[in-house]
Amino acid sequence: MRALRTPGDRLSVRYAPRAAAVCLVLGAVTVAVAVLALTTGDYPLTVPEVASVLVGRGDTVTDFVVGTLRLPRVLAGLLVGAALGVSGALFQSLTRNPLGSPDIVGFTTGSATGALVVILLLGGDPSAVALGAVVGGLATAVVVYLLAVRGGMHGTRLILMGIGVSAMLLSVNAYLITRASWQDALAAQSWLIGSLNGRQWDEVVPMAVAVAVLLPVALYQGRRLALLEMGDDAAHALGVPVQRTRLALVAVGVALAAVATAAAGPIGFVALAAPQIARRLTRSTGTALFAAGLTGALLLAGCDLATQRLAPTLPVGIATGAVGGCYLAWLLAHSWRKATR
Repeated sequence: MRALRTPGDRLSVRYAPRAAAVCLVLGAVTVAVAVLALTTGDYPLTVPEVASVLVGRGDTVTDFVVGTLRLPRVLAGLLVGAALGVSGALFQSLTRNPLGSPDIVGFTTGSATGALVVILLLGGDPSAVALGAVVGGLATAVVVYLLAVRGGMHGTRLILMGIGVSAMLLSVNAYLITRASWQDALAAQSWLIGSLNGRQWDEVVPMAVAVAVLLPVALYQGRRLALLEMGDDAAHALGVPVQRTRLALVAVGVALAAVATAAAGPIGFVALAAPQIARRLTRSTGTALFAAGLTGALLLAGCDLATQRLAPTLPVGIATGAVGGCYLAWLLAHSWRKATR
């Protein structure tokens, strides 16, 4: 670890050189992927043309292509990926288990249930669907947390309770779809896959505001994650209010997963894979929240770019599911080999 100090040592910031270098590389690659997504498509553009639009000097056609069609989608992918990456890192640290991500624990399934209730039963508009997804995710988190906290908080209990609640909610979702008209069922099933197609500014702006509020809170509270990973007794002895800190971190993690699901649907496996990839890249013994957010943004933006080029009508949720499924299989095989040594 090294420290940056201001003149007079009034302020100092500790950092790990490798983690900082990895974050810089991840940020640069993410920007490159975003620029590539803005320049390629049925109407190809050059980087200077995109830059001219971003500074307000583009012509009518390029301004429409970039400002209306491509930029909201790219920003939505970056924001959703970052939110899922940080949320997954929080829960994997709290549960001390690489499977402890919002999609495995069931919080995104709860968000999907809330959205389906609005779509199929209430006939709400997109803003109402987003609100339903957030409420559903938060309500599911409360239920899972109350069930798991009895007798003391343990990561394995939280994961098992989440899997059980998720299974029940999946049954509810399937029932709601079977009872709906075929038009509503088709719309609901399309939303359940997870997609960035057709994202507009009225969906990006609320997501950006939520991420701008929640990410600093996650980074601030995340400083105590390493102490919580040492165990409740050790963290309490070091002055950490264990229950209050854990509850705050769970609330922030659920909120990040819920707003991401509200913006793009239940996109799977980004929250599972991004924190583990970030930890391996940084070789950090703690929770690399910032690196996890950048990795999540890069994963989702890269998968979305690949689907646009290879199969434009394919929702990005299918691509992340394929990538995440392969990663999950590798993770389980690696853990099994490690356990049998």
